[in-house]
Amino acid sequence: MELEKAVALLEEHTKEITDSCTLPVGKVYGHVLAEDVCAMHNQPPFPRSPLDGYAVRGEDTTGATPSSPVTLSVIDEADAGHVSEKTVAPGEAVRIMTGAPVPAGADCVIRQEDTDCGEENVRIRTSVAPFENYCREGEDFRKGDLLLPGGMYLGAAECGILASAGREEARVVRPVRALVVSTGDELAKPGDTLLPGKIYDSNLYMIDAALRSFGAEVTGSFVTGDDAAACAALIRKHAEQADLIVTSGGVSVGKKDILHEVIELLPAKKLFWQVDIKPGSPMLAALYDEKPLLCVSGNPYGAFVSMHLLVRRVVAKMSRRKNLVMHTADAEMAGIFPKPGRMRRFVRAHYEQGRVTPTSGSNSNGVLSTLAGCNCLMEIPEDSAPVEAGTRCRVHLL
Repeated sequence: MELEKAVALLEEHTKEITDSCTLPVGKVYGHVLAEDVCAMHNQPPFPRSPLDGYAVRGEDTTGATPSSPVTLSVIDEADAGHVSEKTVAPGEAVRIMTGAPVPAGADCVIRQEDTDCGEENVRIRTSVAPFENYCREGEDFRKGDLLLPGGMYLGAAECGILASAGREEARVVRPVRALVVSTGDELAKPGDTLLPGKIYDSNLYMIDAALRSFGAEVTGSFVTGDDAAACAALIRKHAEQADLIVTSGGVSVGKKDILHEVIELLPAKKLFWQVDIKPGSPMLAALYDEKPLLCVSGNPYGAFVSMHLLVRRVVAKMSRRKNLVMHTADAEMAGIFPKPGRMRRFVRAHYEQGRVTPTSGSNSNGVLSTLAGCNCLMEIPEDSAPVEAGTRCRVHLL
């Protein structure tokens, strides 16, 4: 199946999460807002000074120059967090610090650099207009304004807006809950003694980490051997707590590629098997209890590519996180990729300032080490000759 058709089919059968949870504002980063947030007060709640200087009446500074300054009496000092109870009358000024409320009677602030910084009397060396250097009440937002609509991703700026609105907590879409199952008799746990014929399981940890980077909550990570019945039983046992199931291995055409049988044993409804990309072509997708069951290649790089090109889109749809969808860019090939290809290929690479460089070393499906430090997948169209330096390429940014 064409990659774009596979993505569309997965999104068509993926349900958005409607459940929400309430979190403290300090914990909502990376979540999606499940409610509209409106302002409960004006921000700022009073006229304030944007700089250090003197709160004055603009008309009292008319004609002031360095050679002919205006002198005003300093009647008080206003610091941030404190309110001056004095009213500025003609010929008077209040020393004021950044963020402090502008006292009554004053309509502007002269910056400290344009004065002699006097304590009892201050010499003003330039004129300032009414409401210059003056932040009006409600300059940022006013009570009742819609600040953040439901469905918005909460990044650093949005978290700051919630806090500035006085929100102690917010209701957010709960994270996607994912179950991860790695299959294969050959798999050993990192730290165990590596027996003959065994390899350390990298996919379990890579898939777990990828899902967490997508904002998902991994409810369980398990390893099972090449036994279809045992794998199906494991999925049945733990799927109830998950919205999404991701497995690795057992999806090709070999005798031990058990996921085809697992699909029948569950039973699950198959959506597709095989996608026209390399690596990751043998991916199998199904629905189990209306939940996506996504079975990626056991080859580590193939699994990585499928996680980003396909599984990531499912998590984006479920969590309503549009920002999860990979961005693409047009780039100029800085190195070479010498291998021709029949299938549409995704090559590990590094993108910077409009140029893309394939990783040095092997690009084999089973090689993971050369993926370190890569920040994109470079796309090579089907039926391509070797790609030379200077060729224009499309990159998918990780």
